[in-house]
Amino acid sequence: MSLRHLSMPRFRRSLLLTSLLLAGTFNVQAADDMLRKAVGKGVYEMALNSQENALWVATSQSRKTDKGGVVYRLDPQTLDITLAVHSDLKPFGATINNQAQTLWFGNTTNGTITAIDAKTGDVKGRVVLDSRQRSKTVKPLQPRELAVDEKTNSVYITGVGKESVVWVVDGATLKLKTTISGTGNRSTALALDNDAQRLYTVSAEGELVTVDTAKNSILTRQKLVDDGKEHAFLNIALDKTNHRAYLTDFRQPEVLVVDYRNGKVLEKIAAPEGLAILFNPTRNEVYVTHRMAGKVSVIDTKTNKVVKTFDTPPRPNSLALSADGKTLFVSVKQESTREKEATQPDDVIRITL
Repeated sequence: MSLRHLSMPRFRRSLLLTSLLLAGTFNVQAADDMLRKAVGKGVYEMALNSQENALWVATSQSRKTDKGGVVYRLDPQTLDITLAVHSDLKPFGATINNQAQTLWFGNTTNGTITAIDAKTGDVKGRVVLDSRQRSKTVKPLQPRELAVDEKTNSVYITGVGKESVVWVVDGATLKLKTTISGTGNRSTALALDNDAQRLYTVSAEGELVTVDTAKNSILTRQKLVDDGKEHAFLNIALDKTNHRAYLTDFRQPEVLVVDYRNGKVLEKIAAPEGLAILFNPTRNEVYVTHRMAGKVSVIDTKTNKVVKTFDTPPRPNSLALSADGKTLFVSVKQESTREKEATQPDDVIRITL
């Protein structure tokens, strides 16, 4: 997910906080461990195909001059573009079923998701999730985050709105199986534990919602915070061994650590406002993009301390991780607004951990 309208006062506060953290616990990583290349305008989420050794990147291209978007296949070692799949719809969210070799991209502004063959790049089909036309009185739900259960070949998608849902799509038939309603106001985050048959999201009101994926019904909803502050919980990463959920907050300078079994907040890790988040079980680390601060932080999950930061200006957006846990990929957006679009393409960074 990407937030487009952010005030300068908040930007200055994020930079100030980042400066303070850099002077303390942060250890800035050397640029020698990074490879950075331009890809295309409107870079959003990524998916790594371990079988084909390919990194797929969703790009929405220009808002003004491009009707559709492009999905790029990159060489994970060199970040060179090896294939471009043009689409009449703009792709934003991304995930992959490595077992079925199917890529899934969310077309947020069209209420649709697109399936692409991960071997050939051919479009396999689309699933319309919300066909309503936008108007002054009608606001269709927007597909944002996607997750795949490879055991059942099911795709889960958050439908974001005042009354959010989770859509469940059959990956084999490309049909909508069911809609799980009642996930709360602007529930964007999505994390899947397919072994336990549990799915997690969190609402703008700070409720952690647990879904039973065997029954596709809500099990529990637990209030995480009630401190009178403005929160925007955007993404979740799961440490399944220790039953912890790590949540980014785009309104508060912290990462929330929650025991997802009972909704208890275990810690609040000081860090600039966060966007994407990813857990690395190989290294017991969590990675967070701080879009306004232009940084990516590394959290040691044994201590829940920020132990390192990568300088990735101007606007780090999403994350992907190699299967062996040794390489991190970061999509980085240029400065851009609705009134003044970026003139240069967005980048992808390869970081050796």
